[in-house]
Amino acid sequence: MKKSILLLFILLIPVLAIAQTAEDYLDKGLAKSENGDWRGALIDYNKAIELNPNLALAYNRRGTANGMLGDNRGALDDFNKVIQLTPDDAIAYAKRGLAKKNLGDYKDAIQDYNKALEINPNYADAYGNRGNAKYNLGDHKGAIQDYNKVIELDPNNASAYSNRGAAKSDLGDRGGAIQDYNKAIEINPNYAEAYISRGNAKVKLGDNRGAIQDYNKATEINRNDIRK
Repeated sequence: MKKSILLLFILLIPVLAIAQTAEDYLDKGLAKSENGDWRGALIDYNKAIELNPNLALAYNRRGTANGMLGDNRGALDDFNKVIQLTPDDAIAYAKRGLAKKNLGDYKDAIQDYNKALEINPNYADAYGNRGNAKYNLGDHKGAIQDYNKVIELDPNNASAYSNRGAAKSDLGDRGGAIQDYNKAIEINPNYAEAYISRGNAKVKLGDNRGAIQDYNKATEINRNDIRK
């Protein structure tokens, strides 16, 4: 009996060591990604997957790294694997949707966002990204509905106000668009894109002086960002 227990313990040691080593690489990769070293992170995630091919979190993080490096097809493959390993992972569906959106496959991206929201109906980012995909398909009213939901769930989401403003502007509601850009800038005074978009809306309303002020502010923000 003692020999059997000892043999079982000996057999378990390599498994435990492999799992711990994979987790170590995951931690190293996360630290690198947080410092913007996505290529270094990718190397660590590859190593984690080599040591533990069924570690869903490693594929998830590698998918994010691939996306940040512009390899959306690689990201898509990784999130496919995450979903295979953890079928109820709302974040994986949303991230796969983003990869599809970046590849121009907006309709399939929306299906993934729908699945993410089926799993988690309060997933603000999934509503926002689905709204972006609808916007890219020309469904501005549908996009506004999704941006409304983001704002309901996350009232301080400056991007949602700015994106809703863009959709309103494309529907001809310049005044409503400017109100949304105002709110986005109130939340984030350094939101250069919102100043540019508000400037564009002002031009269409004939307020060229106000537009120039917004463009100048956006230029100032971008110049300061470059200096940092």
